[in-house]
This record gives sequence, structure tokens and C-alpha cells, in this order.
Amino acid sequence: MLKQDIAQEVLQAAVSTGGDFAEIFLEDRTNHFVQLRSGKVDTVNSLRSHGAGVRIITGTSAIYVYTNDTSREGLLKCAKKAAEAVHGASKITPAHLAFADTIDAHPALISPNAAKAAKKIEKLRQAEKAAKTDAKIVQVVAGFSDSQQNVWIANTEGLFTHDVRTYSRMTCQAIANNGTENQTGYEGPGAMMGFEIFDGCINPENVGKSAARIALTNLNAKPCPAGVMPVVIDNGFGGVIFHEACGHSLEATSVAFGSSEFSGKLGQKIAADCVTAIDDGTLPYEWGSTNIDDEGMPTNRLVLIENGVLKNYMIDKLGGIRMNMPSTGSSRRESYAFAPTSRMRNTFIAAGKDSNEEMMRTMGDGLYAKRMGGGSVNPATGEFNFAVMEGYLIKDGKIAHPVRGASLIGRGSEVVMKIDRVGSDMKMAQGMCGSSSGSVPTNVGQPMIRVSSLTVGGR
Repeated sequence: MLKQDIAQEVLQAAVSTGGDFAEIFLEDRTNHFVQLRSGKVDTVNSLRSHGAGVRIITGTSAIYVYTNDTSREGLLKCAKKAAEAVHGASKITPAHLAFADTIDAHPALISPNAAKAAKKIEKLRQAEKAAKTDAKIVQVVAGFSDSQQNVWIANTEGLFTHDVRTYSRMTCQAIANNGTENQTGYEGPGAMMGFEIFDGCINPENVGKSAARIALTNLNAKPCPAGVMPVVIDNGFGGVIFHEACGHSLEATSVAFGSSEFSGKLGQKIAADCVTAIDDGTLPYEWGSTNIDDEGMPTNRLVLIENGVLKNYMIDKLGGIRMNMPSTGSSRRESYAFAPTSRMRNTFIAAGKDSNEEMMRTMGDGLYAKRMGGGSVNPATGEFNFAVMEGYLIKDGKIAHPVRGASLIGRGSEVVMKIDRVGSDMKMAQGMCGSSSGSVPTNVGQPMIRVSSLTVGGR
């Protein structure tokens, strides 16, 4: 833990040569991971990560130094090393620290340290058994990971707080083979919970069945034709389109430097009238939720786009200084080894009122992207390319047959303007988002939506 008197001393050392702001982030985390491959336990890992980082902000620049020596001497050495990079700037006197513990809105009932590996392996075997109901499923790899992170944050503005974050996630990969080729299916639900996640939140059998279904579907799928066509994107993992193609372009990480396609467009129409997009860190026990961000700011519900109009950016402290705007509680980092920056939490297109049946029936010929895979985006231009993990060709408004090898290609600012239907069945899916501050848990989500025209890559 971080003691108040030591934190005060370290902050004073950090700004001894100048600076406008200084901060300490101390972390103590435990991680556990078990994996079952082809019926055999091949991995059982436990590790502890412990360390702290000191950041100094001067003007619109920041210096960050981190260490795994969290003794008084180690923290002071870290602060002084950071201070060496600051010269000739204005000096401040750190405010008196007043400790205020964070209220945990997502308390774990069974902490990772209390859950036995044997119990976790039992759940993995249930998923594997459910996945191997077809002889074409030749291999199943199931895993379960959990972690508990304690953080202490103190800064020169007088903030001093502590937070606990607990995460659990199950993954299952099924590989199907028809004698000539392999196809893979994947499922990976998670939540901000302890081992009680299996009491109603995750059903191991359903996880295994879903992974196997996707693998078998792709095994029998035909190559996807290429072209420009209407595309219906299903809920849950379909939200990765907005997350990547638009979400990253709404983070201060790119907006503050003017390198986002949405820079300077607050109050302007950037999407279709039917599109409302939200980044919400307050949702109970969700994978991307937070009690406070990694700068100690309270979490919130942030409307990014409302009826097509850009309302907010996601802003951290340094980004806010550069943009002359307040923080939105959006600062996140993978661990003490990363300086924080603006990041998404639970980001989704809000539910609309359109009928799923109608949007499919009236689309003519096109593609139904039931489940999205990985992809990439350039935040400066919004240009993206995403793989479709599970897709179906639509002929005259009806599903014709499954296809594989499909990808969606476009530009974020253009795609959100071409959304002409938004369903009512909003659902979220779990993933890990990578950026300059490392990899963090995020939810992506949306109802079923229809894009009137989109480039589909295929054969």
C-alpha cells in the first residue's frame, strides 16, 4: 500500500525542480490462469505484479518514470529521476493529501485468491465436453483467467485514493476439420467479477457450444464474393466496428493533436440521425466498467454521439490540458509500467427502434456479418479493415448460405453516416483494447444495425 506521509514526500520530490502537476500510481496485482488443451491441463499460472509510476506534467508535456521498488527510498529515487527531466518550469507546492477510499460498485464475492484451480478446471471441462458433440471438432482449447488489482493514486492537487478491480474471463477455441482443412471458432465472455461469474453470468456449456458452432459453420461456408453491398452487422461483437472505426478517433490521444478525423467537430453532425453512441464506465459488473479512472477521477456515462451529433470526446488530464477541456474520467493504463491516456470503457451504439426482420428482409442482396473478428484502423483517417468471423450471404432479403474470408473495408466517418437501421436488441461483448497505454479490458456493443453501402472484401 501507499502511506500518506510517504506519498506527500514523494510528490514534493517530484516537483522540486519544477512542473505544474505530479502524480503517483502504485499497483499491487495478482493474476491466475489455467488452460485445458485436448482434455489435458497444460497451463496453471499465478503471478504477482507490484510497482509504481511517477508522472510530472509541465505545460503540455509529461515525464513518466516507473519502478518495482515501492519502498520509501525506491519511490523517492523514482520521483527524483523524473524531476531531473524538468528544468526552468514553474514550481508548485503540493496540496495536503486527504485520503478518500473509493466505493467499490462491483465487489467480488469470491476473490481470485480464494478460487481453487480445481474448480476452474472443472468449468473448463464442461465447456470442452459441450464443444465436442460433433466428430469434426478435433481440438478444444479452454482457458480461465482472473485478476485482482489494488491501486493507490495520489497527486499534487490533494487527491489520495485507493481502488480494487477484479476481473474474470473464460475463453474457448474450437477447431473443426473435415479431412482437408481446419476452421476455428472462438468465444470469450468476461465480467468485472470474481469466481461467482459462473453463478448466472457465464454458462460453460454455452461457451463451448458457441465456439464449436462457429467453427463448424465456417467449415461448410463458401468463399465470400467481393463488392460494394448493404451489410447487416449483428449485436455484441459487431460493436467492434464503432469501437475501432470511430471510438479511437474520439479519444483525446488523437483529438488533442488534431490527428483525428473528428477533431474540432463538437456540435456537428457526424453520423446518421438514428445513431447515438455512448461510453459508459458505470454499468454494474461489466467488463469495461471502472469505479475511478487511472488518474483517480470518478467514472461516468458519457454520450459521445446523440442523434448523429458529436457531443463529447473521451479526455484524460494531459489531453484536457492540450485541448483546454476538463477530464471525462477516461484515463486508463494496463499497469504501473504505462503512463495513462484517454481510453474507452463500455462503448456501444445505443438501442434503436427498428425491426431486425425488416432490415434483413428489405436489404436485397448483401452480407450478414453475424460475428466480427480482428481488424485495424488509422485514427487520423478513420480507414479500417475488419475480418468477419461468421458471415452469411443474403439473397433477396433471405439468408442464402454461410460465407468465409469476408472483410469489411471503409472509413469510420462515412460508415456512421450510412447506418440506416438500428435495432432494439443492444448487446455487448468483451475484448482487450490496445493503445499507447497498453492493453485494457473493454466492452464493445450495439444492437443489430444496417449499413446501406459498404465495401466487402472477399474472393
